[in-house]
Amino acid sequence: MLAWMLGGVWTLPNSLIGLAGGLLALPWGARPSISARDGALVFLHYPWGPGGAITFGNVILATGQDLDRPCLSYAHRAGWCQQPSMRLGDHERAHVLQYMVLGVLFLPLYLLCGGVSAGNRFEQAADRYALTGRGWWPWLRE
Repeated sequence: MLAWMLGGVWTLPNSLIGLAGGLLALPWGARPSISARDGALVFLHYPWGPGGAITFGNVILATGQDLDRPCLSYAHRAGWCQQPSMRLGDHERAHVLQYMVLGVLFLPLYLLCGGVSAGNRFEQAADRYALTGRGWWPWLRE
C-alpha cells in the first residue's frame, strides 16, 4: 500500500496531464470512473484519438465504453507475429505500473524508446503483461 501511495505521488505530474485531458473532454461525453483493478481514474467515452486508450500516470483516457474490450498487441498489428487478443485494461495497467516506478521520467524515456510504436519496449512490455500477467517492466527480457 505504501508503494502504491509513493508511486502515485511520484507520477502525480503525469496524472495531472491525464486529469486535465479528461476534464476537458467532459462536455463531449467523457465519463470518469475509478478502476481499482487498473489502479487508475478512467475517463470512458473519451472523444478524441484513433481509438483504444492512452495512459498518463494514474489516469487512463479510453475511447470505448469500458476497458474490458479486446485489443491486439502492437507486434500483431505491425505484422510481426500472430498473437491472441488481450484485455485493453491489462495493457493500460502495465503503463500505470511503469509510470508509478518511473514517475516524471516516464514520458521522456517513452519518447526516447520510439513513442507509440511496436518497437517501443514500453509497449512491448505492456503487451507482454496483458498477454501473460507478468513482465510489465520495459527492461525485462523473457
